[in-house]
Parts: sequence; structure tokens; C-alpha cells
Amino acid sequence: MHHTKRITMLAALTAATALAAPCLSAQASAGTDPWVRAWGENAQGQLGNGSVLAQQTPAAVTGITRDDVRELSGGGGGAAAAANPFAVALLKDGTVKSWGANTTGQLGNGTTTAQSFPATVAGLSGVSQVSAGLNHVLAVKDGRVLAWGSNAAKQLGTGQDITNPYKTPSPVQSLDQVKDVGAGCDFSVALRQDGTVWTWGAFANGRLGTGSTANRETPQKVPDVENVEAIAVGCDHVLALTADNTIKAWGKNTEGQLGNDSVTDAPRPVDVTYLDAVARIFATSASSFAVLDDGSVAGWGKNTDRQLGDGTNANRTTPVVLDSLRGVQDIAGGADFTLAALDDGSVIGWGANAAAQLGDGSTTAPAAPPGTTVALPPGSGITHVTTTKTGKSGFAY
Repeated sequence: MHHTKRITMLAALTAATALAAPCLSAQASAGTDPWVRAWGENAQGQLGNGSVLAQQTPAAVTGITRDDVRELSGGGGGAAAAANPFAVALLKDGTVKSWGANTTGQLGNGTTTAQSFPATVAGLSGVSQVSAGLNHVLAVKDGRVLAWGSNAAKQLGTGQDITNPYKTPSPVQSLDQVKDVGAGCDFSVALRQDGTVWTWGAFANGRLGTGSTANRETPQKVPDVENVEAIAVGCDHVLALTADNTIKAWGKNTEGQLGNDSVTDAPRPVDVTYLDAVARIFATSASSFAVLDDGSVAGWGKNTDRQLGDGTNANRTTPVVLDSLRGVQDIAGGADFTLAALDDGSVIGWGANAAAQLGDGSTTAPAAPPGTTVALPPGSGITHVTTTKTGKSGFAY
């Protein structure tokens, strides 16, 4: 396939004209409610609304408006305390707030105590990027990477393996001029301004992309991939969008998430097949998505809960175009569901819904693509979505 017309991805957040009370329903306040919204599982306070009650429709995250947020990233997994579900928000002033589970110090507040509402990570400012993994967090400040949380697989890249967990941000060794980071399940990825990709942490399933057969405690350059413009990190696979608008991938491939027509793990980068003219990439827990230059969307990887949205429940080892999906601004997904923010300000979801992770007020999965509209209709001002890494909680901002 070949596409020549590039799509324009809207980036500006719709400004809120008045402060609406957090208790207003998303539907009643569409277009005026300024709050970040969250729904689904909440047993560890990962929805940030001061409670640990599950939410079937989007509820306001305490005290955080969309206009204040540059990036929000969900981490951890499911409902159990051991799954460590949490979230971090990078504000436009360069500070970071965190909330949810904290057993591995992933909130960065010097404790291992959970909190069900956002609180500022003390002493952290000037941050430009943030990413939450399964049990750790990465942040970029002045081109350097800071990390905190679990270091059990050396995913914090400190060069030391004697401290675990790190309860406050600590510098990652050796890297500078970093423009983006991605935290996965027990490993870390950094994209430098020169287009090179660096990884460290757990090596299992080839997720480091370096061919390593041991955990790495300091960053190492991924070979055979250069001129990278964007990265997307799943639980244990990585996508890299190159300057020629093609995708390299590596790591776990049991569900076909590398898109190279196989189910064999790749310890070094491979080409995603049958796909060019790619504009943006997204990695969910074990699936992958790409927005193409003509605005169409392709998906591949795990699909046992219909999380690809192609009308089947068969895993896809190569990309399949999702004909019913257009106008996508952002895509995110957890263990068994997918969310998309559309250019009309609405949020839709598809896949499993037993934990109300689709946020539509039910626990029933949609019967057919393109899925179900989360209780955030057109005009809500939403441009981004995220989820807990492998869990069943969703966020919109």
C-alpha cells in the first residue's frame, strides 16, 4: 500500500471556559468540564479520585485539569495489590504528580504507601517527558533520564543493583540528549535526539533488542535501527518509527505483536511487514497500532478479547486495516481492551469490559467494531487516552 497525503494530528487541548465541579457527570458537562477523567478498576486508588471504588463511567481525577497536563501515563496491572496499578501526570509547568499503588516506590514520594489522590513528586521539576511501566517510572529532564520504583531487573539503569526499590528519582547512567522514554514491564527504552534507541533492564523475550541474554543495569544502544523518530513500548515489546515512515520492532512476539508474520520472539529489530507511510505508532500491553498517512489505522498482535477491533478474536501476526476507525488522535490499551481518542473530542473503546474498563456505564463488551463510546461524547475536549500498563483502568485528558 502507498499513501501520499499526510494527516494532520491535532495536538492542542481545548481550553476549559469555566471550572466545573469534579462531581459533574462526563455527559452532563461535555465541553465545559475541565478535569482529567478516569474509570475502571480502582482497588489501589489508581483512578486518583480519593476513593478505591471501581468506576463504570469516567470520574474526575482530583484537582488535575486537562489544560494543566502535558502527558499522563498509567502503570502497573490489575486489581490485586501485587499488580501495583498507578499513574503519573507530567504537568505543563514541568512538575510531576503521582497516585495509586506504591509497593515498589513507583510514586517517587519517598515512601511505599499508596495514595488515592494525586500528589506532587517532591524535588522534581523541569521534566519534559514521563513514562510509567509495570512497576517503575522514567522521566526526562534536560536531556537526562531519571528513574524510580522497582529495580529488581535493573530497569532503573543506575549502574547499581544494591538499592531496591528506589523511592525517589535517581539518575540513569550514561545517557544524554534524550528526547523520549518508554517504560515497559521490567525494562526501559530511551530515544536520543540523534535517532538512536537505548535499552536496559530485563532481557527476557528479547525486549532489549540488543541480543542480550542477561539483564542490563546500564543503557546499551540497540543495533540495526537508526533515524528513529518515535518509540512505543508495550509490556514486553517495542515499536520504533523511522524517518522513512516504516516500523522496526523487537521483543516478545507470542501474540504476533511484532507484525512480522511470525510468533517468534525477536531479540534484535525486525521489520513490521506490509506497512509503509506510517504517521504514528502505539503499543498497548500486547498489541500494536499504526495511524497511516491517509488517516487509516492498522492493528496487529493480541486479539483474544477483540482488542484489535477488526471484528474477530484471532491474534494477527501482520497488520490489518481497521476500516471502521478514523480520526484517531491517540490509542492506548491494557491487558484486554483498547481506547482511542478521536478528533471530534470523543473517546471510544473496544475489547473486554467485565471490569467496566471501557467506561460506558456497563460491564458488557461491544458486539462489533468500532466498539462502544465511552461516556465522553464528541465535544468533550479530550485529545489523549492512556491505561494502566497491563490492567483495566482507563484515563482521558
